[in-house]
Amino acid sequence: MKVEIVKVSDKNLKKQFIDFPHNLYKDDPLYVPELYLAQNEMMDTKKYPLFEFSDVEFFIAKKNGKIVGRVAAIHNRNYNDYHKANAGFFGFFDIIDDYEVTQALLDAATDYLKEKGLIEIIGPCNYSTNETAGLLVEGYDKSPLVMMTYNKPYYADHLEKYGFNKSMDLYAYMLWTKSVSDKSLRIAKALEERLKKSGITIRNMNLKNLKEEVKNIKPIYNAIWQDNWGFVPFTDKEINHLADSLKMIADDRWLYIAEDNGKIIGFNITLPDINQITKGFKKGRLFPFNIIKLLLNKRKTKYVRIIALGVLEEYRKKGIEAIFFAKNIETAKETGVLGGEASWVLEANDMMIKAAKNLNGERYKTYRLYNKFLA
Repeated sequence: MKVEIVKVSDKNLKKQFIDFPHNLYKDDPLYVPELYLAQNEMMDTKKYPLFEFSDVEFFIAKKNGKIVGRVAAIHNRNYNDYHKANAGFFGFFDIIDDYEVTQALLDAATDYLKEKGLIEIIGPCNYSTNETAGLLVEGYDKSPLVMMTYNKPYYADHLEKYGFNKSMDLYAYMLWTKSVSDKSLRIAKALEERLKKSGITIRNMNLKNLKEEVKNIKPIYNAIWQDNWGFVPFTDKEINHLADSLKMIADDRWLYIAEDNGKIIGFNITLPDINQITKGFKKGRLFPFNIIKLLLNKRKTKYVRIIALGVLEEYRKKGIEAIFFAKNIETAKETGVLGGEASWVLEANDMMIKAAKNLNGERYKTYRLYNKFLA
């Protein structure tokens, strides 16, 4: 039976697009459903900030009348303007193990991007490296942590058969609380005391004023990561949306800001792994009772994820990054957290890789971004 490609054009198709992975992975004990509320908002062209500078088309694949795959084709103009590139992205990519389905979906996505005059396709990204990105290629034996992707090994086989090549690998390191040497913590503590004498201090973020904190972090974030592969600067609306999203799950015990005499020079955002809670939420629904479970248990998770840790270039090599890591570990010891995932780390980021190794970090997952030039 021929694969039928359908554009998502109404609420019912949108719901089917969001729910497809839940049906695909319903018997997989490692799968964690994305929250329906968040996914629905990400597809809202009037509310989600990305649509102010991006065009996106969502596709569903059907076979024998049944949904068998999905993909989004993304034209992110901010990315192209920043990188002086002419590339598009694909994301929200999920398929059954049937290459014919993958081929039909990717044909639809690439045709859409070619119509936009683009010459390259990169992915998977939902929608850019500011959101969830990368295809899992190593580490299929554990569930993903918060805001990380998950897929079966055959996804990579299908993409490579279609002609995609590796563009960049993204590493996830697990820092086990019990494995970190006390010596590294003592060194970090001494560093913090020494820096304090020169006016450099570390404090916790103020959750009651999170929107303002995140607003002040935005230019620092954009400056720290400006030279990173795949980077796209946050807009004001995007950073405000991020602050609103984080507020429900953030825990100020894990959020740190470094300042030089009151001027922000770096920050660390670590989130509780709410996936441990939401794993059992059928089809990612929060209401009516799951939202209560989430709010009551978010401070009790046994794992956390370090999603952003960075310092302005002129302040690097002063040990501030090591202090951030040490503070995470100290908090883990105090709260009974077993480990923290530092992710993702670009394979080209030698400094962060070295820092993770110095803390006995275990590289236990690898994610990959692919690219293909369009004929």
